[in-house]
Amino acid sequence: MRTTRIAWFCIPAHGHTNPTLGLVRALSEAGHRIFYFSFEMFREKIEDAGAVFIPCDGYDFEMEDKENADRVGKDQAFAVELLVSSTLALDEMVTEKIAGIRPDVIVADSVAYWGKLAAMKHGIPFISSTTTFAFNRYSARYMKHGIGETLRMLLSMPRVNKQIRRLRENGYPVKGILDIVQNDNDTNTIVYTSRYFQPCSDTFSEKYHFIGPSIRPVKDPFEKKAEKTVYISMGTVNRNREFYRNCIEAFGKTDYQVIISMGTNTDHFDTVPENIEIHESVDQMAVLRIADVFITHCGMNSASEGLYFGIPLVLFPQTPEQDAVARRTEELGAGLRLPSISEDDILKAVTRVIGEKRFKQSAEKISESFKNSGGIKEAVAFIESVALDTRGLSE
Repeated sequence: MRTTRIAWFCIPAHGHTNPTLGLVRALSEAGHRIFYFSFEMFREKIEDAGAVFIPCDGYDFEMEDKENADRVGKDQAFAVELLVSSTLALDEMVTEKIAGIRPDVIVADSVAYWGKLAAMKHGIPFISSTTTFAFNRYSARYMKHGIGETLRMLLSMPRVNKQIRRLRENGYPVKGILDIVQNDNDTNTIVYTSRYFQPCSDTFSEKYHFIGPSIRPVKDPFEKKAEKTVYISMGTVNRNREFYRNCIEAFGKTDYQVIISMGTNTDHFDTVPENIEIHESVDQMAVLRIADVFITHCGMNSASEGLYFGIPLVLFPQTPEQDAVARRTEELGAGLRLPSISEDDILKAVTRVIGEKRFKQSAEKISESFKNSGGIKEAVAFIESVALDTRGLSE
């Protein structure tokens, strides 16, 4: 196989970057060259995976601003404006780098739209890297959008069309917003889940490769100290002190081993029962190896990692995307939604998930589907085949 040159684009987010690194490493070890457009906070990880790191910092890239990122989910027109402004801020640098790299393929995160736009502008084959569920008009029903949001989106269309004109004026052959934000069944796509866990998977074409989640090896093993171990993690964004306090109060009266990954919230609680450990961060793979139940915010990566180890979930989603993961997990019987953050509801949910075997059995069925997916090997072969087709057409 001739060396393939791959330009890879991602957003400044751990949950979108981390799942790609195993694949990037495998491609590098297979002799391919990956030029990864990302941000300084990820440089070390990306270079360790064998890619050439290309920084996108310092180009007035507005999606790095947390307030902007929070507003994106609430204001469709603002999201498009931000996308266009960020794309145009990177345009000169990306165009110059693409001319030098001469990639056979562009791979871009499903929301790193500037990567998809670069592929369109320069006529380079495109592969979408999707670290969430794949969404089309069928699976989109898992994302709850109210009528108010739909009306706001329709009212904002003149603003959206203005942004599309900005792209056209800068050489991007875009007809409308759907060209940018929606992948169709002709879009080559890698999805980091299984066909079984993916909602409405039968509506996606053979161009969609469901390779299963990317699972890191254990680095720092955890000791199992009790018959039942409860793991609690709300990711990096949840700062709900009352939730953590109620967990500590509820589980302090049990004989469970409880491991809480709380980020920088650890200074909130001076006295903690002996059966409860609080950490800023943990080796999540190591904790999941010994856990019996996982209370999670339902981020796609965290939920997938728990299910990969056959751990049933107590579901506490915080965003529409996380709610979609929670809905699918409930639908397949591998988790139970937390009705409230009261001590009583937290304890009841965990007791039920541990006590009813069906939750564990359903989680193990999803785990089996992950392990039977094609994995990184399938993704490497897929990317190589797209590159080979490209060369065949150009020769």
